[in-house]
Amino acid sequence: MNVIKLCFATRNKHKLEEVQAMLPQGIQLVGLDDIGCREELAEDFQTLEENSMQKAAYVYRHYHVPCFADDSGLEIDALDGRPGADSAHYAGPQRSHSDNIDKVLRELTGISNRDARFRCVITLAGANRLVSQEHEEYRQFTGVLEGEILPGREGTGGFGYDPIFIPKGFNKGLATLGMDEKNQISHRGRALRMLSNYLLQDA
Repeated sequence: MNVIKLCFATRNKHKLEEVQAMLPQGIQLVGLDDIGCREELAEDFQTLEENSMQKAAYVYRHYHVPCFADDSGLEIDALDGRPGADSAHYAGPQRSHSDNIDKVLRELTGISNRDARFRCVITLAGANRLVSQEHEEYRQFTGVLEGEILPGREGTGGFGYDPIFIPKGFNKGLATLGMDEKNQISHRGRALRMLSNYLLQDA
């Protein structure tokens, strides 16, 4: 089998290992540090699609390696789609998961509509059937996990907003699920499967 090597636009080693474990053996990942990218990648936009594209385009244009970048967020219907692209720093620049959860729960006080979804958008640049660097073309893959916001925290697993999210069709919260079970249904897992299917269909 031909091995496809890609840069995943992250310097978080845990995230890199987690995503690698979710991909087939035919796809091998390196991180930003491995290609010598030390600068922080900007996320200047208000949509997951634009932020994901911005990061992938920067790495591809400046380092000339096949790469992909992701951006994820929680979208709550009663909050007009917030926190969305601001999910990581919804309660402020400290990027505290606990503070973010507290803010969401406060804003939903007295609101019966708890419908929400996690969305992950992956942008791929410069790999497999994409054209050369002279013709910049990108492909995006979107994974969605529908569910509801719980009235309070449940479970100790996961991260981010997992303790207050219950997936559609489940009777327990996301933070109570094992990692394998979560990866099967997660928004990132679904987007990654779309990415790997695209990359391997001609391999």
